Amino acid sequence: MKILVVAWLISAVSLLIVGYIIPGFEVQSFGSALIAAVIIGLINATIGLFLKIITIPLSILTFGIFLLVINALMLMFASSVLSGFTVSGFWAAFFGAIVLAIVNMIIRGLLGTEQ
Repeated sequence: MKILVVAWLISAVSLLIVGYIIPGFEVQSFGSALIAAVIIGLINATIGLFLKIITIPLSILTFGIFLLVINALMLMFASSVLSGFTVSGFWAAFFGAIVLAIVNMIIRGLLGTEQ
């Protein structure tokens, strides 16, 4: 349970950092980031997983770059169902997905947590 809470907090902090870096990617508060982290996790575990499975051939063909498109779409979907978390367009979501993955990886590396 402790690992789950730490992962949740890392995801929320990562969202806040991305909100400061990427124009058009806005997180209003830490509370909004916590809720957004849960919603994004649920969306990725359901719809995102389904999309990633059915687009395996396209992902292989593009050497995995298409997965960034799917992650961007998941961020856009999450922003459409949440208040306090806004992604203004596809490119903000696309670059937000890239930076989010990098920031998440750096924080997990610094804290020594694995996923």
